[in-house]
Order: sequence, then structure tokens, then C-alpha cells
Amino acid sequence: MATLRSPRHGSMQFWPRVRAQKAVPRIRSWNYTQNYSGLLGFAGYKVGMTHVVYEEDRKNSPNKGVDVAVPVTVVECSPLKIYSVRLYTKTYVGYQLVKEFVVSKEKELSRATRVPKKVDLEAVKKELSGLNLGEYADIRVLMYTVPKELNLKKTPDLFETGIGGSMSDKLNFVLENLTKPIRIQDVFKEFDMTDVASVTKGKGFQGPIKRYGMKIRDSKSEKTKRGPGSLSAGWRHQVVSMYRVGHAGQMGYHTRNELNKLIVKISDKVDEINPKGGFLDYGFVNSDYVLIKGSVGGARKRLVRLLRPKRVSKNIHQFKIKYVSLDSKQ
Repeated sequence: MATLRSPRHGSMQFWPRVRAQKAVPRIRSWNYTQNYSGLLGFAGYKVGMTHVVYEEDRKNSPNKGVDVAVPVTVVECSPLKIYSVRLYTKTYVGYQLVKEFVVSKEKELSRATRVPKKVDLEAVKKELSGLNLGEYADIRVLMYTVPKELNLKKTPDLFETGIGGSMSDKLNFVLENLTKPIRIQDVFKEFDMTDVASVTKGKGFQGPIKRYGMKIRDSKSEKTKRGPGSLSAGWRHQVVSMYRVGHAGQMGYHTRNELNKLIVKISDKVDEINPKGGFLDYGFVNSDYVLIKGSVGGARKRLVRLLRPKRVSKNIHQFKIKYVSLDSKQ
């Protein structure tokens, strides 16, 4: 007998389904609760996918002793540099930016923002060292990528990153790394959990069937086949179409966060990852890279942000990789 259950289509968790403002995902909150001092996130460019093979060693697994293939996403990470230091105070509406110290004047950055002609680093360090930390609630840094080190013809991406630890720890971190490039190995290590923020692939203006997965109606249906069955209770009532009803509109190019993704490998040995001919629509990996278990949202060459996890999973299976697939079709 056919089931009469018809659940609604399209998760209300993602609403409204509008285009992201920028290709660089915005982070609204940081995990300050862990006993960790240093950058609370990193960033890299999505390369593509491949798979790694390892021997299952868990005693209760039905595949114990068998080689298992796991899909992974390759993210190439250039060293990050500090563009400016930002000081915040806390008000009744949240954190408010009160001071900003620009510490970089690289020519490449002029394509992304206004770069000052002169930067007096000694004066900035002296002013930062003399700060009364009791007057401020948070210290964050504006970081930027260096795509030319990856042989990518892209404009450097600017984004704000939080810093973990006490206010004195944050200030010490800024002073130590004011002009020093920061690598992915300084923030994460293998088999760490990470939250991944990205902007998904854009698919343009789509109808409700493709956008929400609705069922195509019967051929004898009134007015339309590829649309919702009912927009509202319009009989003897004011016709009000609820926002929950699936309509046509923007699909894709949304900011999405995925929690607790496993970092399988961090390395700078590019010969172990590059297939013959390079990755499809990307080319060769030339710098540090990470392998993240599973898929990651976004198009190739788009920025992906890796964050310290907010809800850490305790079920972490550490395994020894036998080899990484070098299939040129990936």
C-alpha cells in the first residue's frame, strides 16, 4: 500500500537561499573556550578530490585487516601574512572595532584593498606594546593569502581571523608574527578536527523541482507540473503565500559551514600528491597541502576556510596511510 506521508521539501535550516556577498566566507563566531593560544583558523584553495588507502586496524570492524579507500579533498595552503591588527571593545550590540594598525604595504595587496605608501613597523610595535589591555575585549588580525606562491593567477584574499588565549597571549602572538608568514603546520596537525567554511558552487536561477527536490505532478494537474501543489489557503481567506513554500530562485553560491571534518594529512611533499598532468581545472600543487576526509563545498580554486572546531568530536580514528591515489582523472 502506498504511503500517504509527504514531508516538506528543502531544509529550513538554510534560509534565505540567497547568493553569498563574497566568495570569501564570513565567520560570525570563534571558539574561544578551548585552552589554545594562536590562530583560530587558516585558509587554502580547493584543488580537487582523490582517495587514500589504509589498512583497517579497528578490532570490532568487519573490514579488519582489509585495505580501505577513503575519499579526501585536497586543499593547497599558501603561507598567510598579517595585513592589520584590529582592537575591539564589547558593547550592548556586540563587538565594536575601535582601532586598526596596518602593518603591510605589499604591492600585490593593492588589487584587493587600499595599501598605505608608508608603514612604520617600529612605531606600530611600540604602540601595541604600550596598550592597556583592560580597555579592550578582543584582538583579531586581518590576514591575506599569497596566491603567486601557488602559481595561481588570483587576487590575494583578505579575511579576519580570531586569536585564542588570554589578551596578553593574543598580543604576544601578534608581536611575534607581525611580519612572519604563518604556515598551516603552525595552526593544525594531522588527525585534528576542523570546521570547514566555504561558498558552494553557483547554479543560477532554478525552479522548485531542482531547487527543493519536489515531485513532478501528474500530467492532468491544473496550471503547472513543475511547481508546488498549494501556495496557500486561498478560499474565503486573504491569500497569503507563506515563506516556507518552495519557489524558484537562486540555487548555489551559498555560505555553508561543515562541522568536524578530519584532517588526514598535512605535507609539503608535492610529488606524493600530484597526478600526471596535474589536477583537473587546477594544475599542480606547489606548496603545503592538507587532505580533508570527505567532500568540501565550493568550486576549484575557491578559498576554503579551516577553523578550530566548535563542537569537537571524540570519535577520531587515526590510521596510517599506505598510499595516496595519483589518478589523473581526479
